[in-house]
Amino acid sequence: MPDKFDELEKEILETMKKIYSETVIDHAMNPRNLEQITTPDGFGSATSGCGEIMEIRLKATDGKITNASFWTNGCSTTVACGSMASELIKGKDVSRALTISQNDIVEALDGLPEANKHCALLAANTVKAATLDYMAIRKEPWKKAYRKC
Repeated sequence: MPDKFDELEKEILETMKKIYSETVIDHAMNPRNLEQITTPDGFGSATSGCGEIMEIRLKATDGKITNASFWTNGCSTTVACGSMASELIKGKDVSRALTISQNDIVEALDGLPEANKHCALLAANTVKAATLDYMAIRKEPWKKAYRKC
C-alpha cells in the first residue's frame, strides 16, 4: 500500500511532466557526472543572478576533454543543466567546448520554460570558465598549484 510520501512524489512528478521535458526530468532526477575530479586540468565557477553557484571540473588529454564533473547548489533545473553541460563537453575538443552556449544546453534538454533558461546560461558560463582555466594553465602550468578548487 503506497504511503503519503509515495503519493506526494507521484503528484510532484505529474506536475513536472506538465512543465518540463522528459530529458530535463531525467537529468534532474538522475544527474550525470556528479563525481568529484580531484586534480582537474580545468576548473570553472560561476554564480547566477539569483545566487545559484555552479562548478565544473574537467580533465583533458591532447586538447580533448576526457572527463567532466559538476556541482551546484541550485534548483533541479540547474542540476539538469549542469548534468547536460558536462555530458555535452565530454569527448569534445577544448576549443569546441568553449563554444557551448545557453541555446545548445536548452536544445539538448528538449527545451526549458523561459523562466528557467537562466539555468542553462549559468551552465554555459561555467563551461567557458573551466575551459578558459584549462587554456590558461596550459600556458602557465605553475599556476595550477595555486588554484583553489
